[in-house]
Amino acid sequence: MTLQTLSINKERLEKRIHELAEIGKISDTGVCRLALSKEDRKAVETVKRWMEEAGLTARIDHFGNLIGRLEGKSPDAPILMVGSHIDSQPYGGRFDGVIGVLGALEVVQTMLEKNIVPDTPIEVVAFCDEEGCRFNKGLFGVRGILGKLEEGELERKDKNGVTRREALIEFGCDPTKFKESEYNEGSIGAFLEMHIEQGPILEAKDVPVGIVTGISGPLWLSVELEGFAGHAGSVPMSMRQDALVGAAKVIVALNELSSQDPSAPTVGTVGSLQVFPDSRNIIPEKVTFTVDLRDIDINRRHVIEANLRKQIKEITKTHGLQCTITEDTNSEPRYCSERLMNIMRQQSAKIGLSPIELMSGPFHDSLSMSYACEYGMIFVRCKDGISHNPKEFSTIEDIVLGTELLYHTVINY
Repeated sequence: MTLQTLSINKERLEKRIHELAEIGKISDTGVCRLALSKEDRKAVETVKRWMEEAGLTARIDHFGNLIGRLEGKSPDAPILMVGSHIDSQPYGGRFDGVIGVLGALEVVQTMLEKNIVPDTPIEVVAFCDEEGCRFNKGLFGVRGILGKLEEGELERKDKNGVTRREALIEFGCDPTKFKESEYNEGSIGAFLEMHIEQGPILEAKDVPVGIVTGISGPLWLSVELEGFAGHAGSVPMSMRQDALVGAAKVIVALNELSSQDPSAPTVGTVGSLQVFPDSRNIIPEKVTFTVDLRDIDINRRHVIEANLRKQIKEITKTHGLQCTITEDTNSEPRYCSERLMNIMRQQSAKIGLSPIELMSGPFHDSLSMSYACEYGMIFVRCKDGISHNPKEFSTIEDIVLGTELLYHTVINY
């Protein structure tokens, strides 16, 4: 397959990726578009304009999702949804989520230009707050349309004390009208998402595109350890109730438990930590940190979690600490639709691609959609597997090949 035989418009897709990267730009290659921020709003309005210029009807719902719709021959048939997200991490890159939304738009715009009318309606979606970094709980928009929000989510605060409810209202949404933006059960037939791999496997295999077989189940915990503050110069080591020492031991325990089987795809991470009172010469009294534990094997993950909780109990007892553990996210691994994977396999062969098949460690909007309909994912190679970092990079050639496969998958759905 050569770029000259592509169905989609490479130059248009590349131009849009670069233009979107200018919104929330923090360096030559980095972006910061936190969910429901002014930068996020500007990005959503920009993509909405592109949707409307392409010929879609576009709207922003009350969860902050951007949805562009192409009607089908049967308007009431279950919808084919295609998309991802355009919000970013605070220190993020240009491609995470973005290629899935702009690639989906390019697919549908190409269909319109070729006068292809789908049997079922197609909706191109940029889901709100997939990342979860601002309010410490992600997949907000996709869970919203499925009626899966949890109690108290709107009162979650960001680091500046702004609640999600306040941020939604500032964004132009009305939380009292959530029901109007929910989808009826069975109204979505399938979901397709293209995404950068965010891992090193495709590059190691020298393959531009992969077919995803499933998504690891993430477990997110917030752990608070509380000891007793004292003067760093006068309290003997044997008499201390140092919460940070306890936290350090828990972090090491998580790392060791997650590394026990080198052949397993288990990963454990502490990515955020706050110390109180955060002073050089005061023994830390309280430490709060996050735990992110993922595995494609739910039973193995359960065993690691149980062992971690056991070690936390022993560590807190040894150091005279009090401990509170809050579960923020808990999802089982979810496997992709065999039917959709077969379409991808067949179309790959027809257009000259030889994708490998691989699982996803990171979660995506597809994870939530998997509970409502069948889903499929396409991965695009990224340099050194880097993501959630301004150095995140995928070539336009690889992105285009992924988008071409997405186009043929949609056409043959």
